[in-house]
Amino acid sequence: MAETDHTDARSASERRGSDRKKLIVDVRFEGGDGTGIANTRDIGSGGLYMTTTAPLDIGTPIFMTLTLGARTLNVHGTVVYSDPGHGVGVRFRDLDPDDEAVLTGELETN
Repeated sequence: MAETDHTDARSASERRGSDRKKLIVDVRFEGGDGTGIANTRDIGSGGLYMTTTAPLDIGTPIFMTLTLGARTLNVHGTVVYSDPGHGVGVRFRDLDPDDEAVLTGELETN
């Protein structure tokens, strides 16, 4: 019997549950064996892409702190895309409704 390929052929933007906007802010993160400071490349209410050379595998839980305007957000997420040496895509987990409102408001102004 032939093995079936269950790879999701949709692009990253097609797999996302929310739109992302280009927004560059500093992110302090802890996850897997990596800790450090990175920059977002794009961000949405469902997640973000951050540039980092830290080795973060898909499925790695990650904790991030980012500042948007006068508000500091402490956000949990999971790495869902990894481009080793360049960055990772992170899906937010259990995003606080107030934090989601801050993200949505920031994205609408940019």
